[in-house]
Amino acid sequence: MGAPQSPRTTRVEARIAPDALALVRRAAELQGRSVSDFLVTAALRDAERTIEEAQILRLSVEEQRRFVELLLNPPPLAPAMERALAQRKRLIEGAQ
Repeated sequence: MGAPQSPRTTRVEARIAPDALALVRRAAELQGRSVSDFLVTAALRDAERTIEEAQILRLSVEEQRRFVELLLNPPPLAPAMERALAQRKRLIEGAQ
């Protein structure tokens, strides 16, 4: 068993090819940082970008036009939706 970990950090291990490690070491040296700091910063930056990209909805120009058209001129409600809205109104008005 090794030394106890600080509550603020956790150790992560990864395998890396020697030529990739040499490249990472060189880049870290150029920025005056440790290999560990360089890797953590790069991983965080990539993780944030990946999450951000997953949360962005991308539409083609045609899809954008269709979306705006539906917002400005929505189709009529389905009968089931009409009934649900009427039931909701009755419930809300009855609660007052």
